[in-house]
Formats: sequence, structure tokens, C-alpha cells
Amino acid sequence: MNQRTLLITLTGPDRPGVTSRLFAVLAGFPVAVADVEQVVIRGRLTLGVLVAYTGDTPTGTGGTLGALWTAVERTAEDLGLEVELSTGSDTKEKRRRGRLHVTVLGAPLHPAAMAGISGRIAASGANIDRIERLSSYPVTCIELAVSGADPDALRAELAVEAHAQQVDVAVQRTGLYRRAKRLIVMDVDSTLIQAEVIELLAAHAGCLDEVARVTEEAMRGELDFAESLRRRVALLEGLPEEIFEKVRKEIVLTPGARTLVRTLKRLDYRFAIVSGGFTQLTDGLVRDLGIDYSAANTLEVVDGVLTGRVIGEIVDRAGKARALERFAREAGIPLSQTVAIGDGANDLDMIAAAGLGIAFNAKPVVRQAADAAVSVPYLDSILYLLGISRAEVEAADAEDGLPATDR
Repeated sequence: MNQRTLLITLTGPDRPGVTSRLFAVLAGFPVAVADVEQVVIRGRLTLGVLVAYTGDTPTGTGGTLGALWTAVERTAEDLGLEVELSTGSDTKEKRRRGRLHVTVLGAPLHPAAMAGISGRIAASGANIDRIERLSSYPVTCIELAVSGADPDALRAELAVEAHAQQVDVAVQRTGLYRRAKRLIVMDVDSTLIQAEVIELLAAHAGCLDEVARVTEEAMRGELDFAESLRRRVALLEGLPEEIFEKVRKEIVLTPGARTLVRTLKRLDYRFAIVSGGFTQLTDGLVRDLGIDYSAANTLEVVDGVLTGRVIGEIVDRAGKARALERFAREAGIPLSQTVAIGDGANDLDMIAAAGLGIAFNAKPVVRQAADAAVSVPYLDSILYLLGISRAEVEAADAEDGLPATDR
């Protein structure tokens, strides 16, 4: 026999017991629950229940379709809610091609941005199935569940709109692919922390301007990283070893860094850092944040003085990608379940190798290559790309007796 569907939508002021009352009514009829969605915004409820039944009407113990409608309408009236009912003849819910999550971040997020993004989605022939807010401050993050789209084509379309509207937009496949990422590998300088460590050292050596110029060339991809590192380190020759302790005190974490690491560690993620900087300083971050894996360069020190040379193999662009692969092997995690986060050209290889590559306040060449880009100055905004809401983070922190945020 033909299977049909019936959509019941209740709207109005929210109150305890609405959902249970509706399902208690439906329990008296021979219908099956096919789908449920409920949203409450500032105390106003929208509850949609899709039920399936066989035949022209859900006859049986509970009576006819008219009897069901009457029962639901009376319940809605008693609860002070409005009700709508619509029927369909589809034998089953159609599965649409390309189920995706589209994440939009703005500070602030203007209506024009949402109009442009939703317009591009519609123009691509896709449909927005659900919209959910993941955060309201200090960044507004809205997540849209989209079906019927090709991910690569939609990502390209939305990248253009994101640039025009000055917001960040990420497009990811839905389902286990998104939830399974279990290793985060992050650049350090200008990503985990707010400075370039070599420039902090250079300030003490009196060569900051020259070092900063070479650093910028390397970050733009105009200069080989290994060569740029050697040139900059050579300028540090003669600095006393005690300088490391002074620079450690000058390091400032990027806002949201502790929240990001704490939250992902709570969810049993593994966390790693890779740096073109130096172990003499990254080792302190490992201890302070409880990081699982790290890779960085080591400055040579002889008789308590920096020699202006680096010891061993340089951690450069290719070295960062190799480190990501090594960390994944040690953790027993496939590359498809890794996330790489960086800002400069020497992060490109690891961003390409990871299951999800994120450009964080990055140079244009990195933004273009990454799967997603974040331009707001809060590192924990990356949690939203993984489907973790701010409310969930704050609730977990409260349960552990921790501050809601480290900003």
C-alpha cells in the first residue's frame, strides 16, 4: 500500500511539556515518527513532527486523518500554540545529493552577509534544510545544513561571497567524516601565540627590522624557509642563553588558545604543535598546555651563548607535513582524521596533507589553498568548524569548575 507523510508544525510561546503532549496524542494513531525538529528562539517555539502512515488516511484504533487533526488542534489550543498540518505522497524522504555543513562566522554578522550566502546556495540548486546558531559572542557563528550541492562548486561560490561580505565561510561534508577528526596539528608563531618568536629574540639582539623583513618574505612564499631561517638565526649570534627565559615571559597566547586545547583534550583529541621556531621556547608551551606532540628547530648554544646556527634537520614546509604524518602514525590516527591549522606559506604542505586544512588569519596564498579560513582573532572559533557550540564548551567548563573562557 502507498505510504504517505503528514507534517505537523506547532509554533508559539515555549513551555514545559509541549513535546510530550504532542507525542502522547500521536500515540493514539497508527503512525510512525519519520523526523522531528525543534527550535526555541527567545522563548518562541517551533516544533515540527513528520509522521508516516500507510493508506489514504491513518485509520485504525485512533480513527481517521480528520480525527488526528482534531486531536492535535485541541492540544495546540490548550497549550496556546498555533498549528499547521500538511500531507505528502512521497513513499520515503528523498535523499538529496551532497549533504553539507556550511559554517558562517562574522564579528559582527550582518543580514547582507546571510542574504548573499543563502542566495548563492539557492542559485546553486541546493536547499537549506536547517539553520542553527553555534555562538553569539564574541563571534557570531551560524551553521546551515545544506543538501543538493556539489561541495567543491559550492565552496568556490561561497568563497567569493565571503570575501565580498567580509565574513568567514567553511563548507564540509556532513556525517562521520566531519566528526571523526581526532588529531589537531597547529603552527605556533602567529597562530597559537601572537608573535613570531624569532622576532622577539631579534628585538633583544638589536636586529628586529632586518629579521622581520626576511620573515615576511618567507611567509609570503617569496623566499625558501630554510634559507630564510639560516639568515635570521645568524643575526642572533652572541645572544646569551638567558635570553630564552626573558622571551618566554613575553610570549602571549592567541585569545581562545587555552579554550581550544582544553575542549579538544576533553573530547579525547590529540594535540600537536609544529614550528619553524625553537624548542627552547616551544617546550614550555607543551608543558603549559598539555600538548601531546611537538616538533621545532633547536638553536645551537655553546658556552652559554647562541652561535647563530641551528642544530639538526630544519623543520620547514616539508618538515611540518612529515611531522603531521609522524604524529598521526604514533597516535594510530589516519590522515583523513587530522586537522592542520596555520597562517604562512610554510604551513601549506601540512594543510594539504590533513583531512581538514584551516587557514587562521593567514596570508592570501594560504587562505586560497585551505579547506576553511578563519579571520577573526579568536582561536577557539575553530571549535565551531568541528560542530562544537559555545554553549557546549561553557557547560563543560562549568561542570569542571573552570572559567568559561580564557579571553
